[in-house]
Amino acid sequence: MKKLLSFLTLILLLASCKSVDSPKPVSNEREESLVANDTVVIDSEENSYEIIVIEPGFNGWLASTARPRHYYSQNFMESRNRIYVNNWNIRVNQPLQFDASLYDMRIDYNNREDYGYEINYKLYNYFIYFQLKYKQKLGPFTPRI
Repeated sequence: MKKLLSFLTLILLLASCKSVDSPKPVSNEREESLVANDTVVIDSEENSYEIIVIEPGFNGWLASTARPRHYYSQNFMESRNRIYVNNWNIRVNQPLQFDASLYDMRIDYNNREDYGYEINYKLYNYFIYFQLKYKQKLGPFTPRI
């Protein structure tokens, strides 16, 4: 969590340094607003599960670039998510081989649990976004949009 907060603070500091005019100080309110805009809460009315993704740029990418809802079936996304989560967790457990700043938290995804369409949709799209942004490959498939 400390790495994530440090990463977000660094991004906020870099963003504030881009200003040509006099730099505006990063207030707590402004920082919370920026973090809130890059935070996606993945939950579903179908069940009581929730995933929180704090990733700069993901919310905009999801709205503008990802395939629309119901483009993929829930079965398709569940099968891909199983593979992606498995490979993600393998990388979390091998910090010397894989960048620990990318893979710092384990994902608890039960293959037998029905998480519903919305959670699978956003989780699947997060994995696509992650692979494209960080040039990682979490499975045998080429990430596609």
